Amino acid sequence: MSAALLLAAGCETSPPVQEMSDARQAIAVAKEAGAAERAAFHLKAAEDYLKSAEEKLNEHQYSKARYDAKQAKMKALDALKAAEQSSDEEESQ
Repeated sequence: MSAALLLAAGCETSPPVQEMSDARQAIAVAKEAGAAERAAFHLKAAEDYLKSAEEKLNEHQYSKARYDAKQAKMKALDALKAAEQSSDEEESQ
């Protein structure tokens, strides 16, 4: 087996610890910004992806868990942005 193939295989066999942490942090920040009230749709999507990532992690499906964790982070950032925009609109009225 080539070194590149071994390296690629090695990446998929390790749990997505950083991605899971990033997703959890992004969700927490979105909640602090009021996403539960102002961007509930995006926040729920983020939490659903995180839950799916946790399930896949428990099943040792690390590649799928990594993907879902990254999606969770992206949705949480969407929630944060929407919450901040909603807050800015409320303040300008």
